Amino acid sequence: MKQSQFKKGALYACIGSLWWGVLGTVFFKYISFMGPLEVTIHRLIWTCFVLFLTTLFFNKINILKKIFKQKKKLLILFLTSILIFLNWGTWIYAISTNRIIDASYGYFIFPILNIFLGYVFLKEKLNFKRKVSISAVLLSSIYLLFNLDTFPWVGFLVAIFWSSYNLFRKKISVDTDVGLFIESLFILPIALIISYFIYDTGNNDFSLNSPKNILFLFLAGFMTVIPLFLFIKGLEKTTMATSGLIFFVTPTSQFLLGFFYFNEPFNTTKLISFIIIWIAVFIYLKDLYEKNL
Repeated sequence: MKQSQFKKGALYACIGSLWWGVLGTVFFKYISFMGPLEVTIHRLIWTCFVLFLTTLFFNKINILKKIFKQKKKLLILFLTSILIFLNWGTWIYAISTNRIIDASYGYFIFPILNIFLGYVFLKEKLNFKRKVSISAVLLSSIYLLFNLDTFPWVGFLVAIFWSSYNLFRKKISVDTDVGLFIESLFILPIALIISYFIYDTGNNDFSLNSPKNILFLFLAGFMTVIPLFLFIKGLEKTTMATSGLIFFVTPTSQFLLGFFYFNEPFNTTKLISFIIIWIAVFIYLKDLYEKNL
């Protein structure tokens, strides 16, 4: 791998992770007054629209047609469409209800939960370091269970939905953007029906009389797709160890924003649980680095 390509890939991945962690968090926090359900629905609608444009622009219509002829892939993409919608909804709910730190907890444990699910369902091997990482996550979870009032349940749901999504997507070979477009298409009818009931009951914030709200909800699609493309481009040009390390820019940014900028509560119980998780993440990254030297 050329050094210049590697550096460019690392830069792409870093910008994508920062976009998710900083710009994405601040953006969705800013529009959270519209309500998490309506924001999630519009995020899906406009992501679908943007991905339709990118599918045309990158000439991937033939790839799309081939996938629609494969029942197994379509079934799995239907399942992952539900999981990605639940993940988005839970994350936006966390942002809207001042639980950004809890959401970051979910993305800190996500890669380690991935390892565990790979071991259980895909029969992937575990070495000593990975066993220690999983044990540390389990220890942190048990510790938090004794303090249910501070248990970051939204973070756990974010991690479970996202890890399950990745588990199913590992079973099929589909371009990330094309797969996400098909997933969006599956959920789109449901999203439109829910959207209709929101408007019919007068609980909507999206209105043709509010150009500002229209613009922000429309931008939700670009705020989702742009960092996705940047990170994928980064993955193509760097090693797994590098991209694995850069991924943690996202939850770290979210944690720092939640603590320093949005002044979310962070007591001793959460501090201890996060320290345990950070140790698990360090062990995981060390193992990832050693395997990809």
